[in-house]
Amino acid sequence: MKTPRRRMRLAVFKALFQHEFRRDEDLEQILEEILDETYDKKAKEDARRYIRGIKENLPMIDNLISRYLEKWSLNRLSAVDRNVLRLATYELLFEKDIPIEVTIDEAIEIAKRYGTENSGKFVNGILDRIAKEHAPKEKFEL
Repeated sequence: MKTPRRRMRLAVFKALFQHEFRRDEDLEQILEEILDETYDKKAKEDARRYIRGIKENLPMIDNLISRYLEKWSLNRLSAVDRNVLRLATYELLFEKDIPIEVTIDEAIEIAKRYGTENSGKFVNGILDRIAKEHAPKEKFEL
């Protein structure tokens, strides 16, 4: 059974992924199409906050991810890997109550489920480096 927070992350990931192919549509509207009555009020509020935060910080998030891509560019990544990294990087940097290990583990699970056989390892390596160098210090104490 998926926890409400895991379902929320999946909704955010799905909205980010779909936006790759529906660029002319509003990301927040895409999210609303995904959030049906099976999501509780808190999950919907959290998902909306994540999407707003990712949108507002996307250039910085993408720049940060790009710094850790050796011999790759963000545009060359699969849409799955790119958007899992965006979601998790946002959570690492801006969601103060989520332990680093939880963020990385959840991102790996999404990457393994929707990506290639190497996506989990790839996402883990990038996020581990981002967390060590950029996550707020207080997150290491959670």
